[in-house]
Amino acid sequence: MAVKGVSEVNKNIRNKLNEIANIRSARIIQQVMITGMTFVSPITPMDMSNLINSQYRELIPIPKGWKGRVGYTANYAAYVNNAKGTSKGKKRTGKKSQGNYWDPHAEPDFINKGFERDGKEAIKQVIRDGYKI
Repeated sequence: MAVKGVSEVNKNIRNKLNEIANIRSARIIQQVMITGMTFVSPITPMDMSNLINSQYRELIPIPKGWKGRVGYTANYAAYVNNAKGTSKGKKRTGKKSQGNYWDPHAEPDFINKGFERDGKEAIKQVIRDGYKI
């Protein structure tokens, strides 16, 4: 005797598993962005905290899943991230300026260093933990 509806059940199972995987992946990508930025923040140059306060993260749907984007909305963020850091520790000049150009823990290329150097192992752990069953 043939069982009816097996192909429909299999299709529904595949759809449900894809839905679960998609939701799980979105959560993991969010957690990766949050974790990575916790390593970026301490090495972000700060003067009046405009740059650090302009931090953002965005989850973007793509055809077969999700991608995350992090950064800063301050219009000079890319310039500071790409700076060589030669002004680090030098005193600011001008009437309203105080302190040094970069705080002592700031580093050039801080976004990449935060994710790929400092946060790499923590990010790997987030991914491992997120996909455990």
